[in-house]
Amino acid sequence: MKTLTVAMLVAFAFAASPTAFAANPGAAPLLSKARAESIALGRVAGGTIRSAELETEMHRRVWSFDIERRGHASITEVLVDASNGRVLKVHEESPAAERAELRAEHREHTHK
Repeated sequence: MKTLTVAMLVAFAFAASPTAFAANPGAAPLLSKARAESIALGRVAGGTIRSAELETEMHRRVWSFDIERRGHASITEVLVDASNGRVLKVHEESPAAERAELRAEHREHTHK
């Protein structure tokens, strides 16, 4: 019984680790969307989330948020690691760059 308990604890620890999560992109995120939104908005003062998506970037599952701010033409993209809540990237995109990204995503989805 003791061996079984130890084996179960080891299996659980591996399954819950960020490395295991990154290796299994179909797994449910450990960080809720609401918590990730709160973290992302903490990086963009006065921002409003325009879009949110759970995706794989940089070989890990991330919550990706496009955040707009009143009076600013640019969009700020914030990537939050879905396994631990760490902010991986904060990047400001011009309206032209945002449109180009949307067109590329559309082409990618229609050619699958």
